[in-house]
Amino acid sequence: MTVNLDIPSATSPARPASLSLWAGRAMSGLVILFLLLDGVIKLVPIAPVIETLAGLGYPVEFARALGVLTLACTILYAVPRTAVLGAILLTGLLGGAMATHLRVGSPVFTHLLFGFYLGLLAWGGLYLRDARLRALLPFARPSAPRS
Repeated sequence: MTVNLDIPSATSPARPASLSLWAGRAMSGLVILFLLLDGVIKLVPIAPVIETLAGLGYPVEFARALGVLTLACTILYAVPRTAVLGAILLTGLLGGAMATHLRVGSPVFTHLLFGFYLGLLAWGGLYLRDARLRALLPFARPSAPRS
């Protein structure tokens, strides 16, 4: 039994159909836009950011560091060559946000699971636009040749 470990490149015949590619770009674009806005508003600590951090039990001094971290992960996610690394780092960042909301007892479907929804959108968009990720995580098994 041989195992084929060739992962298709972005220009290989395993490219997604045009609709899948554009859907992936749209999903990723929404994630990128939201996280860019989120990161930027933390760099300039406005009243809602200060109030939210205080309500979550974090010092206001964390705002800029969280903003820089969010922007760095988002930029890595936005660049095709580093998108998988960016998605992994964003997953950790969103997991931390979920843990914070769980700790303070935030509403489940609107606050606690928002990081989960955003993570699904990020990974779904990346899956649809990156042939290497689809080859690594195939949801459909290739059919075996009939004899």
